[in-house]
Amino acid sequence: MHAEVICGEEMLDIDVSSGFGCDLISDSLCFSRPDCLLITGLTNVQIVRVADMVEARAIMFVRGKRPGEDVIQLAKENRIPLLVTRRFLFESCGILYQQGLHSS
Repeated sequence: MHAEVICGEEMLDIDVSSGFGCDLISDSLCFSRPDCLLITGLTNVQIVRVADMVEARAIMFVRGKRPGEDVIQLAKENRIPLLVTRRFLFESCGILYQQGLHSS
């Protein structure tokens, strides 16, 4: 799956144990698990804070959405890699699942 690295390229060798795709902050807080790849269309600073709280390993933004500089800076401070893909959430999750990444 093609994804562009926005920040955290030096951390791309990290292991993720699962994936979690969602566009709701509340569901991300309740259902995502530590060491997951958080897959979302939310590009505000709250999603980085959520990722930090749930101990997600990285965030991948879907639908070509790009976060602002404030989001990128917060992700750098929290050592959370950010990626972006043009694919939709459903398709991104399906491709990653087929490649062996399972749900939280």
